[in-house]
Amino acid sequence: MRIQLIVDAANVVGSVPDGWWRDRRGATERLRDSLVPYAGRGIAGCPGPVEVVLVVEGAARGVESVPGVRVEPTDGSGDDRIVELAARAAADGPGCVVVTADRELRRRVEEHGARCAGPRAVRPLPGEDR
Repeated sequence: MRIQLIVDAANVVGSVPDGWWRDRRGATERLRDSLVPYAGRGIAGCPGPVEVVLVVEGAARGVESVPGVRVEPTDGSGDDRIVELAARAAADGPGCVVVTADRELRRRVEEHGARCAGPRAVRPLPGEDR
């Protein structure tokens, strides 16, 4: 079983002011597509291969999974779904890394043994090479 890399889509999309608010679904699809390489290589401190899980809510709920990235839509709170997934990963296998800048969400998933990384782990700032 692989470590899960659970990505808080709303938080990561919102971390770069690139006009995402004009097309939330499109911005989430672009994020999803940019995550595909991480399935094989992982992120700093969490080498690949990893299972990439993108948690989506609201206007992004219609975003589909692609090879390398499993999309987990939620009708309710994305944060609550991420906590559920982190708890399950801790109970079922090698655990997970949650990508978010949300301090409260970080606290909640760390209670289940999850490690956390900020959005820059998967989404460099404009002009930054990765």
